[in-house]
Amino acid sequence: MKMIRQIGSTVFVLGLFVTIFAGVPWHVIVEDDPVVPWWLRTAIFCLLGGILVVLGSLAIEQFSTKSTAEIPPAGEIDTGVLLLNSDSVPNRDITEVLGLAQGHTVFAIWLGNDIAAIMRLILGGELTEYTDMMGRARTAAANRMIAQAKDMGADAIINVRYMTTSVVGTASELLVYGTAVKLAT
Repeated sequence: MKMIRQIGSTVFVLGLFVTIFAGVPWHVIVEDDPVVPWWLRTAIFCLLGGILVVLGSLAIEQFSTKSTAEIPPAGEIDTGVLLLNSDSVPNRDITEVLGLAQGHTVFAIWLGNDIAAIMRLILGGELTEYTDMMGRARTAAANRMIAQAKDMGADAIINVRYMTTSVVGTASELLVYGTAVKLAT
């Protein structure tokens, strides 16, 4: 089912872009008695060309960084530092408070998944596209916080808290923070 949804989303996005970037320019060029003046036609082509350049550069950037990006699947949090949601570690003494450790990320999903999620809003059910996105965001942010705590020499992070904020559209920022501490051995 997920594959069919993915294919449908891809076909929709492809159709949308062909309509916008091929249909509109074709209509402007082929029209026998254009009601659109030459300067407006030029502006339309410049606008569409600019959008194509931006989209093309974003696509190239996305594909070139996807292989080198360290975005782990949801749930694979680095366990090098103990994470606790309490203000103490059971049966261990805190010898030193090192300070605030934090990690954050901003995630978004592509238009095809967004459309699938909108359909699910209408029909009902879990918005799995957003669930996956936020799971990957939590993992990335937590791993960044843990890396910062390791650099500080921490054994644990206590009072761990997560915050999320909508940035623009369906992009969400996720911030995780806590207090990095050293523990008695």
